[in-house]
Amino acid sequence: MTVLTDFTATQINGTPLSFADLQGKVLLVVNTASACGFTPQFEGLEALHKTYGAQGLAVIGFPCNQFGAQDAGTNAEIGAFCQRNYGVSFVMMEKVEVNGDHAHPLFKWLKAEAPGLLGSEAIKWNFTKFLVGKDGHVLKRYASMDAPAKLAGDIEAALAA
Repeated sequence: MTVLTDFTATQINGTPLSFADLQGKVLLVVNTASACGFTPQFEGLEALHKTYGAQGLAVIGFPCNQFGAQDAGTNAEIGAFCQRNYGVSFVMMEKVEVNGDHAHPLFKWLKAEAPGLLGSEAIKWNFTKFLVGKDGHVLKRYASMDAPAKLAGDIEAALAA
């Protein structure tokens, strides 16, 4: 059976990240964009990171340009934007695709483990969020419009499990 720790990805600075290094943590994996109506959610994601990071939460952002071309910049430009405008200190990964033939394997797995509305696996827009438990299994999928603060209860339950 596949679990989160089976995957690797590249951080926005080009450094590889093995999710095995995050074993035992609760993860919130989010496809992000810098020029989206939901972009201010970076502030809420950073707040979750600061509130729960020491307790074992890791927020992981994956920029994606598949929805309205709302993250067209380079990895360096995206990283600088997130830091400058939202003080992002959680882990940001390099830009990926989340749907289609070239979707990152992690997102193929996340979507299969936690389908969206009416069983659809496709990610509909930026800032879709996946909560992964300490055991590496997907607990829940959240829509773009779900504000990060609304996830606090589920995060606390996952951290306590």
